[in-house]
Amino acid sequence: MPTQGFALFDTSIGRCGLAWGPGGLIGLQLPEATPGAAWGRLRRRFPEAVECEPPPEVEAVIERIRDLLSGGRDDLADVPLDLGGQSAFNLRVYAIARAIAPGETTTYGEVAKAMGEPGAARAVGKALGENPWPIVVPCHRVLPASGGIGGFSAPGGGTTKARLLTLEKAKTDAVPTLFDLEFSVAPPRGR
Repeated sequence: MPTQGFALFDTSIGRCGLAWGPGGLIGLQLPEATPGAAWGRLRRRFPEAVECEPPPEVEAVIERIRDLLSGGRDDLADVPLDLGGQSAFNLRVYAIARAIAPGETTTYGEVAKAMGEPGAARAVGKALGENPWPIVVPCHRVLPASGGIGGFSAPGGGTTKARLLTLEKAKTDAVPTLFDLEFSVAPPRGR
């Protein structure tokens, strides 16, 4: 059994990849634009990882990710991550991001404020751009305070981020969405 492994798997947004080691997940790869590109990127990011069948605990994570990407509400907060090689600042950012529930969003500034560093919004954005576990550490749920989607370092950029937020039915600004509206075709009875 290899020390590090990786596997590709199909989801509602395309072919993703997951890499793992003895300490937990070492990375997650979102779909790429061309076939084979996700495999190539995983090989470059994790040269010691061997493509293989995932062990049962990793297969369970894959199924949970598939479910989330199909509109499920799993926050994946209990998925073990191998945190080696991450800076203390990034780890603090990732811990706060993992607490954001599916369908919810926050801003880079709010994450910085929660860390006790209210002027560090750009550094928060940089840390999220270095996130090796998108989806599991839901960096897509952090938006700019000025509105809009903001940046996203995964393949597809802001389009991928918007798609992930749409799958989660997240509200991204003050404009109500169809998910927020309650329709009534007739007045309630008894009035």
